[in-house]
Amino acid sequence: MNARGRRCGGPEFASTMKGFNRMIKSKSALRTSVLAGAGIIAIMLSGCASGGSTTSSTSSAPASAAATSADCASDATTSSNLVVGTILPVTGTLAYLNPPEQAGVGLAVSDINAAGGVDGKPACVVATDSGDSTDLSVSTASAQKLIAAKVSVAIGAASSSVSLNVVDAFASAQITQISGANTSAKLSGYGPYYFRLAPPDSVQGSALGSLITGDGNSNVAFLVFNDSYGTGLRDFTQASIEASGGTVVYGGKGSGQEFPPGQTTFSAEVTAALASKPDAIVILAFDETKSIIPELVAQGWTMPKTYLSDGNTSDYSKDFQSGTLTDVQGTIPGATPNDEFRTQLVDWYKGAEGADLKDFAYGPESYDATILTALAALKAKSNVSADLNKELLAVSGKNGGEKCDSYAACAPLVSAGKEIQYTGQAGTGPLNDKNEPSSAFIGIYKFNADNTYTFQSAIEGQTSY
Repeated sequence: MNARGRRCGGPEFASTMKGFNRMIKSKSALRTSVLAGAGIIAIMLSGCASGGSTTSSTSSAPASAAATSADCASDATTSSNLVVGTILPVTGTLAYLNPPEQAGVGLAVSDINAAGGVDGKPACVVATDSGDSTDLSVSTASAQKLIAAKVSVAIGAASSSVSLNVVDAFASAQITQISGANTSAKLSGYGPYYFRLAPPDSVQGSALGSLITGDGNSNVAFLVFNDSYGTGLRDFTQASIEASGGTVVYGGKGSGQEFPPGQTTFSAEVTAALASKPDAIVILAFDETKSIIPELVAQGWTMPKTYLSDGNTSDYSKDFQSGTLTDVQGTIPGATPNDEFRTQLVDWYKGAEGADLKDFAYGPESYDATILTALAALKAKSNVSADLNKELLAVSGKNGGEKCDSYAACAPLVSAGKEIQYTGQAGTGPLNDKNEPSSAFIGIYKFNADNTYTFQSAIEGQTSY
């Protein structure tokens, strides 16, 4: 049954399920330090078999994965509901990120409701489309819809450029925005109403640069689009490469060799990049990647020497001939879901949308953003965004407190007046003074012969300002 149109509540609302512990195990192997932009980024190389969240001391029952979230009724208000707004890419070049983020939010809403809601008030969802940076009118209209609905929180956007388009509007309306996917350094400490659970580009850039040079590459070319995400990540990756003794031979900072978002032909750019005789090529783009890859193949590039990032590390099984991306590597900020949580996301999405969930990027972060919102509302004793905003850092663990890893486990502690640290699914540390993770994981992935990708390991980065 599709969840669209269902009202909040229902006879299943107060039900509870059997408990289990959600744990993502990691083993730390090596710590190095890299100077990158805003501060020192400490990189801990980890052999993470299934991502990287901390094990909590308190664990309780999540909802059944088969439960579906409820869309808000037309008269839903924060006096009667936790109103979770979403501004996610239903359309546009990042549309492949909508299913995992939608599933993360939806599963979290199910878990909140199964545990009794926020002081008995159910959570519900107002979903909107963020589009992407090629048509910012989509996100502008969606932000106004969420503002008019006076949502408790706006979860999203996936694109940093889209968030930069709407962040001021949300702040002016005192609506808290939490992105599970934004990485642009321009959003670091942007303001009191903007939060994110993905690490800034300084962390991913350091990890990606270390991966490239660690593979023995000295001369590196970038194919990067002129977008705040692309150029920002390029700058931090370049700094990491150069700090390790490497050289950027094409597409580097200040070269003016970026291409505009939405471009569809890349013969000239690939020819110029290959003429620089790189050992490795880094593609920082979104949907443009589907046109860049065939051009690289046509011009004889050795594909295993290609590196991608979170904007394009995706399932290309239906886009390219088998074997095209074999051994290509990519990075995605955030934890890879453990098997148990992955199954719940898959089951939720199948139940809500009747479709298979294949990508999981930012699903854990979107889940945690929603759970943190509910815990902050519980602590504030209010579902009003301006009120719960003041408690988000506290429930993330900035003040210390008892660790707990689910809404069902954390809510009783909050209600009892105790300080908590929600550890969650994304493996992030407590939020810092810039409203972003004090530590987070960067996943390393390798592509298979069928052009899908498999998790290899994780790097835990810590930010210090």
